[in-house]
Amino acid sequence: MRYVWTLLAFLVGLVPLIAPLAPVPHPALTVATALWIAALVWIAPDRPEWALLLTAPLFAVNNLWAQAITTIVVFTACRRLPRLGRLWALLGIMTLLQSAFSQFQESYRSMPLWEAVAGAIIGSVFFVLFPAVSGMLLGRRRPMVRLLQERNEYLERARALTAASARADERAHIAGEMHDMLGHRLSLISIHAGALELTTARKAPQLHEQAELIRTTSSLAMAELREILGVLRTNPEPESLDEDTGTRSDIAALVEGSGLAATLDWSGDDLHGADQRTRRAVHRVVREALTNVAKHAPSARTRVQVAVQAGRARIQVVNGPSPATPGRGTRRGLIGLEERVGLLGGSFSAGPPVEGGFRVAADVPLNPPAQADLTATEAVEVPPPPAAEVLTVPRVLGGGCLGLLTLLPIAGALIVLLLFALFNPTQMNAPYFDSLRVGVTAEGDVYEEFGLGQLGVDGCSRFRTSHNPDLSYKLCFRDGRLSSKEQERT
Repeated sequence: MRYVWTLLAFLVGLVPLIAPLAPVPHPALTVATALWIAALVWIAPDRPEWALLLTAPLFAVNNLWAQAITTIVVFTACRRLPRLGRLWALLGIMTLLQSAFSQFQESYRSMPLWEAVAGAIIGSVFFVLFPAVSGMLLGRRRPMVRLLQERNEYLERARALTAASARADERAHIAGEMHDMLGHRLSLISIHAGALELTTARKAPQLHEQAELIRTTSSLAMAELREILGVLRTNPEPESLDEDTGTRSDIAALVEGSGLAATLDWSGDDLHGADQRTRRAVHRVVREALTNVAKHAPSARTRVQVAVQAGRARIQVVNGPSPATPGRGTRRGLIGLEERVGLLGGSFSAGPPVEGGFRVAADVPLNPPAQADLTATEAVEVPPPPAAEVLTVPRVLGGGCLGLLTLLPIAGALIVLLLFALFNPTQMNAPYFDSLRVGVTAEGDVYEEFGLGQLGVDGCSRFRTSHNPDLSYKLCFRDGRLSSKEQERT
């Protein structure tokens, strides 16, 4: 990109050769200033201090286009300078040098003092202040954006770790429930196998060996289960879950014992015949949702809905808005519920509805498939982190403002130079004025040598005299030729 800006700076510096707006310097000097400004654009990112100071000599040559490009140099250099004190000192020195070099131009020598001061102030604003402030703002924005990106990445990693930890905790909790449930079943098998072993020893000796094998195998399976799943238990005192867990009476007891202004709306059959994993999931969803309501909106009215139909159980816990300011939670419990419901092949959602408050909803099958039958997406659904490069409305508006901030100094400098070229009376010496011939001298020859001068309402151009600041030359043109010339007092 640096090559492009350097080439554009060089081409803009050559514009006076084809479109003169003011007295044009010698073509060789024009080419030299174009090369000079192109070199400054090239070194500005790497040598910002030298680039700032070396813009001053350009103001000794009447190449307005090259002077306009100095705004790009100032803008780029100020983006690279981190120390504000040193930056403002360099800008002050550069402004003084530019004003000093400007006095070498003939157009400034006979200018009244107030015009010279006004021109210096306007030039400092558009050529120094605007591009410098724009560059400093964008230069300070880059490390700030980098810091915010790093902070966002850290928060995203923390969120992902929290979610992973919550899912791992929920899986450990499920493993503990499996330990209790399967351990109880295997204990019953072992007891019945022991009774069968005693009976066969007396009444069917030929089956005694098989009965003993069943008892020893079930005892060994129970011991191995305790060894494998027991280490996953994170709660030393597991919650009391029984055969009624997740049934209508169990959910009604949860609602009644919550201490909230909550009501239960149950439709459809009871869940006594449903899979035990489903009943435990229903119990956990309702209990966690009521716990969140008690924590964040204890005064809000809450409605618990359970609908059992078409082989599925749909649970929804909705609380209204609370006058108290809701606390900011970690969402670990909700993430755990999402994991548990996902492992059963169901769906889970939690968030504020349109009317306010909060809603927790889950949909689980009454007889879920085995975990091995679920795809990875159904088993664990982890939402991806938000993309860092997504274009949002604030980002688009911010980019537009930054673009405007970048282009404003350049546009302002060009406008100032254009107005200066159009309305500033250019000096003309007496011998040249005497050599002008009415009806002979071409309009383009005068404009190429001295620019447009000061255009009046009569359509004529006025040029300052080099020997008398109170005298000006008035030149009128018609059909491309000089139609009249005269001297007039200013």
